[in-house]
Amino acid sequence: MSKSIDPNQTLLEVFGYSEFRPQQEEIVETLIAGQDAFVLMPTGGGKSLCYQIPALHRDGVAIVVSPLISLMKDQVDALVANGVRAAFYNSSLKAEESRQVLARLHAGELDLLYVAPERLLSDGFLERIKEMPIALFAIDEAHCVSQWGHDFRPEYVQLGQLHALFPAVPMIGLTATADPQTRQDVLQRLGLQQAKCFITGFDRPNIRYTVVEKRKPFDQLLAFLDDHQRAAGIIYALSRKRVEEIADRLAAAGFKARAYHAGLGDKERKKVQEMFLRDDIEIVVATVAFGMGIDKPNVRFVVHYDLPKNIESYYQETGRSGRDGLPAEALLLFGYGDIAISRGLIEKGGNQDQKRIELHKLQAMVGFGEAQTCRRRVLLGYFGARLEEDCGNCDVCLNPPETYDATVDAQKALSCVFRVGQRFGVGHVVDVLRGAQTQRILELKHDKLSTYGIGADKVAEAWNSLIRQLIHRGYLVQDVASYSVLKLTAAARPLLRGEEQLVMAKPRLRVKTLQKKGKPKVGDFDYDSELFDALRLRRKRLADADGVPPYVIFGDATLAEMAAKMPTDEAALLAISGVGKHKLQRFGSEFIDEIIGYMCR
Repeated sequence: MSKSIDPNQTLLEVFGYSEFRPQQEEIVETLIAGQDAFVLMPTGGGKSLCYQIPALHRDGVAIVVSPLISLMKDQVDALVANGVRAAFYNSSLKAEESRQVLARLHAGELDLLYVAPERLLSDGFLERIKEMPIALFAIDEAHCVSQWGHDFRPEYVQLGQLHALFPAVPMIGLTATADPQTRQDVLQRLGLQQAKCFITGFDRPNIRYTVVEKRKPFDQLLAFLDDHQRAAGIIYALSRKRVEEIADRLAAAGFKARAYHAGLGDKERKKVQEMFLRDDIEIVVATVAFGMGIDKPNVRFVVHYDLPKNIESYYQETGRSGRDGLPAEALLLFGYGDIAISRGLIEKGGNQDQKRIELHKLQAMVGFGEAQTCRRRVLLGYFGARLEEDCGNCDVCLNPPETYDATVDAQKALSCVFRVGQRFGVGHVVDVLRGAQTQRILELKHDKLSTYGIGADKVAEAWNSLIRQLIHRGYLVQDVASYSVLKLTAAARPLLRGEEQLVMAKPRLRVKTLQKKGKPKVGDFDYDSELFDALRLRRKRLADADGVPPYVIFGDATLAEMAAKMPTDEAALLAISGVGKHKLQRFGSEFIDEIIGYMCR
């Protein structure tokens, strides 16, 4: 593809979108100008376009580093369908295929090349590209470079040398999951201290978050699936054995479900993934420890059958639903037995610092499950973002707990954090509030503090719940780099001074089962569901003929817009979001015929 001049023209003609999402255009222009960038953008927020469009505007080939081999293939398939010259180079290729990719690279016939970090950093490959024009380096899943991240990969640390080896080549680091500590570590390790940082937020408002107490989990799963007939979904479970059991029981109940975990052979895993991508099966059951790496935009639900070990994993895994922007659901079956199992696995680790980090992250995950405030507020607050209003699209918002005036209790807790010098964690603060006579309190003389014993009228769990809510609401932060000590934020001052009233949820010691809820809103438009199904069938036939997943032809959001606006000529079809010139030429007549045929019935 020849290098374009206007990024907006590329966005429309190649990718079929009429306008950029927030901050995308500025990121694109930063890279085109040869500057470094760091991007934190939610899953489904359009991170890929941030480097794919600059790759079509700068001389040379863009090198994209990804830790997920399966995801490389998905991205390359989608790019090729849009007429972009793209390829991947990893261990899944046979010798002849590898030679062909390298030949295209040397001939200047590639705009983007996706590689695994270990393949890129091999001496042979670095030597090979040293004399080539490189458009940019894109480091996807950049959180993997940080030990503070939930998915630390040692091979990623070596990517920091790219700046020294290719000082004139711009670099972009991208991630959807990084708390403030992880972000700083990523910037330092990748040498991006001078990079322009773009943080577009973590919110995925189209995902409904629901937590229910885990009781007879398979029956709860079946009840949930009853409302999601024919929808694509992922179910995460803790062990391979449980994954196999759930998949078998779902298949016996008539669902198109298959297991997917690291214990399966490469051939079987690849087969299951292809079946899921091509809509030949509806449900994949996978281990939480195994990264799916699936770029499938029409996943309508994600269920966590067991508790994830940290919020980063939970956020990333639930983020695999609703990537097309249409309504999606995330269900967590919250079991207290799962907490003990996860804690036991962490305690077996040998690295004390790593154990401390992981235990802190597990406790934050438990706090999310026990939350009595808007779950989206809790989730975003963990990543350092603050939501000013409740989301209205989670189980707590839809089934609110009983509330009370918590101003005085909050002042007691915040005062205690201040009196102990903002140098202690939740457990110690609660002990001081309740007047516990522990050896540590006596040694530190914290029994002499004015806040000692002022909360003796409440059980420890009530104070734990209150402090968790204060963290979720942004009045307190836990400093994970300093043993999870509690610290006051600027928002705490007016509350302590009595200038603000605080209404909070009464503690629920167990999560109540969510009552039956109404259907979520559908996008920005109403569409004909019968025509939508007909377009999906036409898309499936075309995709099978091309040997690609259906979403590579068009995503569900594009089909929904077609089913709403019913375009009957090429100009009208080209105005549909997601329809570019290349796809219009290849598939336009097929979908126009389907729409006209439907209208003439």
